[in-house]
Amino acid sequence: MKDKEPLKGLAALSEAEKDELIASLWKDLSEERARSQLLDRQLAQLADKSGAADAHPLLAELRARGTSKRGAAKRAPNSLYRLGGGLRFLRPGAIVAAALIGGLLLSLDYGVGRFQAYSAKQKRSAQLALERAAYTSLFVELVNVAYEPDRSGYRLTMAMQSLDPQHPIYVMLNPIRVFEQSGLVWKEVPARTPRDSSSGVVKLTGRRLYQTIFTPNVKDWAELMPGYMHIRFDNDMLISLRSEPDEDIVARKDPYYVFLKPLDADDDAIRKQMNYSVDPPLYITMPPH
Repeated sequence: MKDKEPLKGLAALSEAEKDELIASLWKDLSEERARSQLLDRQLAQLADKSGAADAHPLLAELRARGTSKRGAAKRAPNSLYRLGGGLRFLRPGAIVAAALIGGLLLSLDYGVGRFQAYSAKQKRSAQLALERAAYTSLFVELVNVAYEPDRSGYRLTMAMQSLDPQHPIYVMLNPIRVFEQSGLVWKEVPARTPRDSSSGVVKLTGRRLYQTIFTPNVKDWAELMPGYMHIRFDNDMLISLRSEPDEDIVARKDPYYVFLKPLDADDDAIRKQMNYSVDPPLYITMPPH
């Protein structure tokens, strides 16, 4: 490219013209660097002959200018060039590399987002299936309350049943807690699991009975119904769809309420108070409240 050829606007340059301009600038820079190095060698020879560089102010000034020019040349970025009035443009290779890196980062971010959304959806679906199995596919009921043979306490019988035998439910039964109302508060009374009852995780595919023995011992019990104690049973279970669960566990807690005759109840007195024509029942179930 000739020195006197007018510099076109960057927008008007073709790719070939830009490449030619870059090559021309690089050639000029190389020639200028060669001339500077030649001048340094000549100045060094002159300094050796005179004995000291600082004895020649002109020599020191020339060296300072040469060093400044070389430093400016070294600081010029490899992929960025300045043209005319402060205009800059990137080399085509740098533009392509930046575009490729940007596209890769966008693709990676999109893929991570899709994977996280998919994982969250799968986790939510699994949680909903577990909750449905725990509350819809598992039926629990109070079957019976009876005296112990020696009339030392009561035996509660509960039942749990899987309504979907094709898909087993794994249940961890916690001991049933028994409470007796006294005034406005509930007081826990002694309760235990029978010795012949199995413990641990139960694989439930059908119906299963489980029992608890308890002894109400609160003296000032609340008499909401004449002659009857007010009793609450708390049935706590941990439920999963796997025999060895990790975090896929649902806790289910069901309260059951009954009016229960005391061990020393007077059936005649209750019959008169309640206008019963038959023997009063041992217990009367109540809805949750």
